[in-house]
Amino acid sequence: MPCLAMSLIRSGTDLGFCIAGIKSIGVYESGTSKVNKYVRLNALWRLMEIDVFDEIQRLRQQGRKAALATIVQIRGSVPSFQAAKMLIRDDGSTMGSVGGGCVEAEVWTAAQDVIKDEKSRIMTFDLTDESMAEGGLICGGKVEIFIEPILPTPKIVIFGAGHISTQVSKIATIAGFKTTIIDNRPVYANAERFPEAESIYSESFEQAFEEIVPNENTYVIIVTRGHQEDQNVLRWAVQTNARYIGMIGSKRKIRSITEQLASEGIPRERLERVYMPIGLDIGAVLPEEIAVAIVAEVIHNRRAGFKHPLSKKLYQTSQA
Repeated sequence: MPCLAMSLIRSGTDLGFCIAGIKSIGVYESGTSKVNKYVRLNALWRLMEIDVFDEIQRLRQQGRKAALATIVQIRGSVPSFQAAKMLIRDDGSTMGSVGGGCVEAEVWTAAQDVIKDEKSRIMTFDLTDESMAEGGLICGGKVEIFIEPILPTPKIVIFGAGHISTQVSKIATIAGFKTTIIDNRPVYANAERFPEAESIYSESFEQAFEEIVPNENTYVIIVTRGHQEDQNVLRWAVQTNARYIGMIGSKRKIRSITEQLASEGIPRERLERVYMPIGLDIGAVLPEEIAVAIVAEVIHNRRAGFKHPLSKKLYQTSQA
């Protein structure tokens, strides 16, 4: 009952058959060729599954995105088995398989949107449909495939190592972020005060600008000890590809800084994307409360996407 030649690149093995409702490995009394092939295939897939998860870890460490497609349900004969996986990297390359043919082609296409939108989806394929014949997949069954985004570990870069920063770093780490601390005062920027931080720079902000390259996975928080330092960091930050930029400060300070940067030629749209004053408005007063508001806003930005911050209204008011 040939249906699809499934090529396992890792093993160099070709097994062409439709799996007719067999879901577990083991010793079967029938000893048929079909079952023996399935046992070998399943064992090979278990090994490849380990490789897939290792690759996911490697991609996340590199700051790359991907999508993982997993067969979550099968009915009848299908060209694969439940829990089979295929990893689609952000460059379009793949690892593993969910059956090949037109099914895999459509999953690959959908994965591009999953990577872009960072939202999961489920696809259902009816392999009894005559339209599947062109892909060589009339096996007589149905298969559901779950495609989920694989995202790099988000990073928060905190400029300033004061009381608010210590709390932000702690809370952000609990929420799954890696934190970087930058301050030119070694007595503040050190591992004793920030034991959970991935990296600490006890150097000038200008030096840090040369070493840090924010990308769409980076969230920049500006909470330095002074007006001028905040302005210098913000000038640099708005010209990077950071996904989020937030700065602490009063309305008066924000207007002053945005007016100054605008006079220097910083484009309006870059200033409008900054969250300032930083943090959700929850009436926070204590450093711990302010930190909760800041991390909550970062999480909201990450999960819900960009929302015009209060700074846009302040900027428009200052330009009126």
